[in-house]
Order: sequence, then structure tokens, then C-alpha cells
Amino acid sequence: MTAPSVPFVEQTAGRGAAKAAARRRNGGAGRPTWVTYAVLTVVILVSVLPLYYTLLLASSTSAEVSQNPIPSWIPGSELVANLVRIFESDIDLLKAAWNSFAVSAVSAVAVVFFSTLAGFAFAKLRFKGRAALLAFVVATLAVPTQLGVVPLYIVMRELGLVGNLWAVILPGIVTAFGVFWMTQYLTAALPYELIEAARIDGASTFRTFWSIALPAVRPAAAMLGLFTFIGAWTNYFWPAIVLGPQNPTLPVALQLLQTGFFKDIPLIMTGVLVSIVPLLVLFLLLGKQLVAGVMQGAVKG
Repeated sequence: MTAPSVPFVEQTAGRGAAKAAARRRNGGAGRPTWVTYAVLTVVILVSVLPLYYTLLLASSTSAEVSQNPIPSWIPGSELVANLVRIFESDIDLLKAAWNSFAVSAVSAVAVVFFSTLAGFAFAKLRFKGRAALLAFVVATLAVPTQLGVVPLYIVMRELGLVGNLWAVILPGIVTAFGVFWMTQYLTAALPYELIEAARIDGASTFRTFWSIALPAVRPAAAMLGLFTFIGAWTNYFWPAIVLGPQNPTLPVALQLLQTGFFKDIPLIMTGVLVSIVPLLVLFLLLGKQLVAGVMQGAVKG
């Protein structure tokens, strides 16, 4: 027996009961109140303020910043001049930006592929030691990255990769978080019936993974790829050690910019602004996919 419609409830039990029935049909969520909008407005302002402050400093001169940490709440006219100063400096910022893009893109694709491959094995294949191995992988999240820097650097030196971008890419082609994330998602999103149907049709294990598992995890893969891209783009610690100033990524180049020009705040903030713009463009392009991934993951979970 289906539930009565909202207009029928309003006619028989009143408007209050009709609103309650509508909330129940919408999962208990009613129309947002002014409190919700006020909280969201405060959160947005707090999130945007650091970026806007960076823009203010990047569009000012060193004299203005030295006299007042907040020269004006309206952006100045020196942004173009500071951009020209950055790209005319001794630091090849375009090369650093390309290095960051190459490292971030390759890392994101590799992490999504290998994490999904491992997650498929942990979630849908049966083998001895599966639970213990997954627990070991998750336990590595508790190990600080700094503890492995020295042996990792020795390995990269023996391989002749010091100063090469592959020294940054190879250690991060798969992550413990990515494996755990994909394992949990595949456990809930991929029914065994599809795998059994593929096996009946004669598909191999890898064919099943490629044709069935990968399409099923697109929302989760979009989230993992985006977070991996951002993490690799903003990573400074390991690239600064293994790459050096000859072949830097953007965070390393910004540090070199600070060292070469001492504390030229407008110049440094202009470099920070240049490094942030690609991430903002990426969010604008993939924002809908990110929200869809979060919502679909929440529903499946």
C-alpha cells in the first residue's frame, strides 16, 4: 500500500501534517532556514579571505606592504608588474609549473588505477591473508613520511633518479589511503552477481576489473584523483630534497623565489597566486563530478 500524497494529507489532516509528510518523503530534510544560510556565508567568507588577502598583497608594492600589512581592501594596480617581475626572474616558473603538472597528473592517474586494482582484489577476490594484508596496508598510514626519507633517497640515488621527476612520481604511484578508499567503495558498489556473470561469459579477472569494476568506481575515482592531484601539486618536502633547484616543482620554485629576493612579500604572494589559479580552474571544471562522487558514495554507503 502506497503512502498518501501530500495534498491528500493536507486536506484530511491539515497543513502541519502535510509539511511533516513532505519532510519524511525528502529524507527528513526541510527547507533551509536563515541560520543555515548565515553559517554557510560565514564559512565561505572565512575560506575566501586568505585567497583575497593574497591577491591584495600581490597587487601592492613592497613599500606599501612594509608600511601597512593590509595596504587596502581594494586590489592595487601592481599585479601585472609583479607578474612580469616573476617571469623575468632567474627562476624558470613556467618549467616549474610544467613539472608540477606532470608530476600531479601522472600521480593522480597512477594512484587511481593501482588503488582501484588493489581495492578490487581486497574487496571481491578471496585469497589467504587478505584481511591481514589489508590491515597492514591501512596501518602504514600511521607511519610518518619523514621516517622513510633517508632510505628512499638512497634508493633513488642508486637508481640514478636524483634530480629527475620520476623520483617524485614513483614513490607515490599507489597510496594506502587510496587502497582503503577503493576497497570500501567497491565492497558496497559492486555486487558479486556482476562478477559471476562476467566469469560465466568467459571474462578473465583483469577483464572483469577493466570492464566492470573501473566503470563502477568513477565517482570515487574522481574524488581520489582530484585529492591526489592537489596533494602532489602542493607537495614541497620530498621534491625539495630529491629535485633541488635545478629541476623544481612550483612549491620548490616559490621557496627559491623567497630565498633569491629575500622577503619581497608582493613578489612571493604573486607566485603563490600563480600556483593557486590552476587548482581553482580544476575545481571549477570538476566541481560537479566531485559533489556527485561525494553524494553517490554517501548513498551507497
